Amino acid sequence: MKCWLITNKYLSGPKYDVIVEHFLNASRELGLDLEHRYNDSIVISSDTTLSHRPDFVIYWDKDINLAKYLESQGIPVLNNSEAISTCDDKRLTTLALDGKVAMPRTIVAPMTYENVGYTDYDYIQNVENVIGYPVVVKEAFGSYGRQVYLANDRQQLMDILKNISHKPHLFQQFVSTSSGVDMRLQVVGDEVVASMKRVSNGDFRANITNGGRMLHYTPTPEQSALAIKVAKLLNLDFAGVDLLFGEDGPMVCEVNSNAHFDNLYRLTNVNTAKHILEYAMDKYSK
Repeated sequence: MKCWLITNKYLSGPKYDVIVEHFLNASRELGLDLEHRYNDSIVISSDTTLSHRPDFVIYWDKDINLAKYLESQGIPVLNNSEAISTCDDKRLTTLALDGKVAMPRTIVAPMTYENVGYTDYDYIQNVENVIGYPVVVKEAFGSYGRQVYLANDRQQLMDILKNISHKPHLFQQFVSTSSGVDMRLQVVGDEVVASMKRVSNGDFRANITNGGRMLHYTPTPEQSALAIKVAKLLNLDFAGVDLLFGEDGPMVCEVNSNAHFDNLYRLTNVNTAKHILEYAMDKYSK
């Protein structure tokens, strides 16, 4: 079988290169013909049919137009373009999961235009009435917890909004029972293949990039079932699902369609890339 691994030409560095290496090593172990291609190497054209075609594509990018183009050519793309789009925008993730799984209370900020911004902040009254303080503010697009903030009162909230209000954002309930701690479950197909607990002593965010520590962790059946359910609801073949330790059970925090899994590998020695490739080879060899 032949596979393309597509990544973004304009994102470079060890954090991205190591993921490619994991896939290349796994493909050699599995005897899979894997070709690494950058997104700029494929021309999106309305009058071109690709003659050189893989059996499937592992899509490790957010170039949605290219993913849709490959799908229009009849090439299986994992994850699919719609699932990537939904996970990339935290507002869409919330709407897709609302009422189906346990999540923190969430309010999506009203849409405005970048060159206009907000002429008033009346909408935060709804945030205060429904969620209250402290409140978590998240930019709709962001990674590694860098675009996530905590406001303990209206003044702190206004200070945050003055810096990000021109960007799409949302507000979430602060889950105190999970402050500085969460879990990452790596789902492939119908299975949680690796997991870890992330703990921070000085930040409400537990992301490793923000100084969190990785700990070995075996999820409960309830936690695993929730992560798998989330992946199914979002039509994801694989996902990194971040769960919070809620007072009444696990809660969904965020879902990553192409979660960086090198930290998990270094902690558990589980190569998520191998599980993904095995899953795809089995799915498309039938």
